[in-house]
Amino acid sequence: MQETRFCLRVRHFLLYSMSDSNTTDFTNIFTFILLGIPGLEAAHVWISIPFCVMYAIAILGNFTILFIVKREPSLHGPMYYFLCMLAVTDLVVSTSTVPKMLSIFWFNSREINFSACLTQMYVFHCFSVMESGILVAMAFDRYVAICDPLRHSAILTNRVVAKIGLVVVLRGSILILPYLFLARQWPYCRTNIIPQPFCTHMTVVNLACADIRVSSYYGLFVQIWVNGLDVFFIVVSYTQILRAIFSLPTKDARIKTFGTCTSHLCSILVFYIPRLFFSLAYRFQQNVPLHFHVLIAIVYLLMPPMLNPLIYGVRTNQIRGRLLQLFTHNGT
Repeated sequence: MQETRFCLRVRHFLLYSMSDSNTTDFTNIFTFILLGIPGLEAAHVWISIPFCVMYAIAILGNFTILFIVKREPSLHGPMYYFLCMLAVTDLVVSTSTVPKMLSIFWFNSREINFSACLTQMYVFHCFSVMESGILVAMAFDRYVAICDPLRHSAILTNRVVAKIGLVVVLRGSILILPYLFLARQWPYCRTNIIPQPFCTHMTVVNLACADIRVSSYYGLFVQIWVNGLDVFFIVVSYTQILRAIFSLPTKDARIKTFGTCTSHLCSILVFYIPRLFFSLAYRFQQNVPLHFHVLIAIVYLLMPPMLNPLIYGVRTNQIRGRLLQLFTHNGT
């Protein structure tokens, strides 16, 4: 439903664009034009500043997480391995889209090759699905650590963590692969204008001059399957975790145990709440300008990569302590 209503808005925009032959320049049928933020082209340079800062924080923060976990042997455990997986997915998702977006804002470099557009689309959706899967794996790690702490190291061995990571990668790769095949098979003859600064599944297939219901229904299936199933497993894990916490004898023990989950809970909220807001905006705010929806999409894209390393850097004592050691050592 969310995708269908958004499709109507995009189709209306594309039909309007085609009605003016002076605004659409078909130099190559295999080249798309990324508009950036429609209606705010004059402010692109200024709009780019906060997005550039967010991207810089995401790059610096996630590489710092990877560096600290690699250098500190005490952090070589399941929780931090999953955190490294999360950092890698955040780096890939943001780097697959933001550099091109900034080149549009700064240099008006709006053209993108058909194959490059499909590659960007696949990488973005694939690693977004992987990130959701990693959050489920981290919820399972917290469940075992709190509900069965004596067997935590025996259950979540390095081999098991590697297998979970492989399942997460394969799930994301296989589920999103039909996006690529379906998008390649459609004929594109309407227009080559994409009314946002990066390629996504529905914005690309909406340009096809064919019946794209298969793509639309499969995209909806992936959203329901991934979000619904992952949120279900997270809720089940935290239901068991809360039961175990409330069974502890003292208030201090309950607070201390729950504190080990706060970083993960914050990451879940950072990932799923913007996605929920994104969905509600397209379902109930049909009179909102298109550029507002595009801005929401960009914020949704950049928030998790920027905030996740900050959350774990501030909330996790081991990472915070290691960071302080690095700065103190460099200062002396």
